[in-house]
Amino acid sequence: MKLGVCYYPEHWPEAWWDEDARAMVAMGLSVVRIGEFAWSRIEPEPGAFDWGWLDRALDTLHRHGLQVVLGTPTATPPKWLVDADPSMLAVDYHRHVRGFGSRRHYCFSSESYRDQCTRIVTALAERYGNHPAVVAWQTDNEYGCHATTLSYSAGAVRRFRRWLAARYGDIAALNAAWGNVFWSQEYRSFDEIDAPNLTVTEANPAHRLDYQRFASDEVASFNRLQVEILRAASPGRDIIHNFMGFVTDFDHNDVAADLDVASWDSYPLGFTEQFWFDDDCKARYLRQGHPDIAGFHHDLYRGVGRGRWWVMEQQPGPVNWARSNPAPLPGMVRAWSWEAFAHGAEVVSYFRWRQLPFGQEAMHAGLTLPDRSTDVGGVEAAQVAREIAQLGPLPAASRAEVALVFGYPSVWMSEIQPQGRDLSALRAAFEMYTALRRLGLDVDIVAPGADLAGYRLIAVPMLLDADAALATKLAASGAQILIGPRSGSKTRDFQIPAALAPGALQALLPLAVTRVESLRRGASVGVSIDGVAHGVTRWREWVRTDLTPRARFADGGGAWFSHGKAHYLAGWPEPAMLRTVLRALTEAAGIATTDMADGVRWRRRGGLCLAINYAAEHRPAHAPAGAKFVLGGPDLPPAGIAAWRLA
Repeated sequence: MKLGVCYYPEHWPEAWWDEDARAMVAMGLSVVRIGEFAWSRIEPEPGAFDWGWLDRALDTLHRHGLQVVLGTPTATPPKWLVDADPSMLAVDYHRHVRGFGSRRHYCFSSESYRDQCTRIVTALAERYGNHPAVVAWQTDNEYGCHATTLSYSAGAVRRFRRWLAARYGDIAALNAAWGNVFWSQEYRSFDEIDAPNLTVTEANPAHRLDYQRFASDEVASFNRLQVEILRAASPGRDIIHNFMGFVTDFDHNDVAADLDVASWDSYPLGFTEQFWFDDDCKARYLRQGHPDIAGFHHDLYRGVGRGRWWVMEQQPGPVNWARSNPAPLPGMVRAWSWEAFAHGAEVVSYFRWRQLPFGQEAMHAGLTLPDRSTDVGGVEAAQVAREIAQLGPLPAASRAEVALVFGYPSVWMSEIQPQGRDLSALRAAFEMYTALRRLGLDVDIVAPGADLAGYRLIAVPMLLDADAALATKLAASGAQILIGPRSGSKTRDFQIPAALAPGALQALLPLAVTRVESLRRGASVGVSIDGVAHGVTRWREWVRTDLTPRARFADGGGAWFSHGKAHYLAGWPEPAMLRTVLRALTEAAGIATTDMADGVRWRRRGGLCLAINYAAEHRPAHAPAGAKFVLGGPDLPPAGIAAWRLA
């Protein structure tokens, strides 16, 4: 377990560098990320490299024993490059050029920009590939952030046509797959196909899905270009990318297949404010963040990274980019750090070392203030460092008994054709995760192609494109299986399956969905389970089957079906109903559960269990009687943590 920080020597007087490095070590930090936005300082004029300042910065950090993650600077191409080749810029949905003046102002499909990236990454890797301070590389920065995965440039359209030709072979196959006979959309050649934007009403959903797939593949190939250069010039160093929370418009598994470590940028307060949570939730967790935002992404990126993952940017104080930007509750920076380690993080790195007095992020807190004094986040980071030293190495993160299957293409499908608001597959996965964590369970978030052997409960919350391969693995797992609504409702070509939903999952459950409805906010349909009233919200289905329902809607229709160890929900359950269903399935699977107090979450790592309190009031840690605490105790104050050794 290591602590790190993001540092920008080019932002500060060189006379400060040595003292900054000394102060980092004194705070207990050992890893420093630099360089990911420094292209204009590395190459101030075309072909004229200024390596001197970066040489001295690396040498200074190395002299103090700090390990460096060096970023490739391709997220911020300099103005001279944009002026020389404006075709490299991305184009938005409305065909407006996304110009210079902030960051991420490039199109993944620009072949000329890929050539420039090859050139700058090669120069950087050849210069520092064997520098003793450099232990890892970060490719680019936050792919997809600021809605930059999709570009509608002329270059993107050209590459999309080639991508389609490779995928379908001939135009007749594409016309059939997309159902282009509808609305007279048939094409005579791939060269007739444009990007699916600026249509009179919604574009063909299959066209949009393939454009999303294409754009995702462009991100993966752009990343691979950099990885291949870095591996050749800097062998033995880890290669990492820092993904963003709740960014799902490219497949992170495909990008991470070329990486050694997956990392993500953790901003619990900003994400709570920006996403779908209701006003009561946002008020309750104003200074702590929703209790499952961090945990969900920790478990997601542990799966994406095949067991190896970091937090590259941990929120250390108020951020600057959300609708409101409260300060963390005292103790939350410490608590977020320990929660990451409990989920198996190798490194927690804070963003940033010092708050900047200028630029777009001037209002974003750091570990220290612009006057070089230590801020609240720095005090808490130092406390975490002392506790790590006290506790010593922890065992590897344990494999959970529960798996949650999550796939990025399913999210794209649910957003392209939602059939109602608030029906994203991402939200469904998050709410299923929350329900499992409220029962005190550890969860592995896995891709549909992952190995499912050994799990005792597998949740498939809303996987629209569930296929026969997944159905086979689910059946072979021996686990209790909970399948949520809409799963298996679309084929790979974005069509309704010939035998109706849940498509290939009918191998597990002999039923067919014959009608669906989406419900407006505030509406629900009553469900009775063993005489207790529950309900579904947002989505309801009608099912044809010979199975006897375990629970029925008020009109008599089936709401919960079971067949052997497979279970299907014909609507999105309200939280109490979902907990009832999950308790029944965990009991059948022989998994012990604990009803966690509001705001409390557990995570086990090896022989330890860590509890964290996201509530604004004191909560019990739910530790067993006689627990041997190594951090904290049985009572959790707000933002409090406790850890005890498991029997």
